[in-house]
Amino acid sequence: MTVSFSDLKPGVSASITKTVSERDVEVFGEISGDLNPLHFDEAFARKTIARHRCVHGGLVFSLVSAVFGTKLPGPGTIVLEIKTSFTGIVRIGDAVTAICTVREVQNKRRVMFDCICKVGEAVVLEGEALVLAPANP
Repeated sequence: MTVSFSDLKPGVSASITKTVSERDVEVFGEISGDLNPLHFDEAFARKTIARHRCVHGGLVFSLVSAVFGTKLPGPGTIVLEIKTSFTGIVRIGDAVTAICTVREVQNKRRVMFDCICKVGEAVVLEGEALVLAPANP
């Protein structure tokens, strides 16, 4: 469902939650070409700051994109700019919640969002995104 551009106001938000599986990491690695052993080799990962295999940052951010494309504003949304900081580690089996909140509605269907991803109460990604909202349905 697409939220009408005229209904987008500061404070409006939407979220999506996904438990990241082994298969998600494997498929993301294949698609992206990011086969860093940090994501696939437990012995290697134990020697890093992560201490365990971790989920690709791009996979975590893709949940933000999923909010935009499916919930808010919805189908037809185009991401124009993104700025993100990864503030925590996501492990296979973690349930990640991506939350996108309208910060500012601009002209020409542009909307600035504040975005975070959380595992439990821990913020693992924070950032902002400028999107082009679809024309009113």
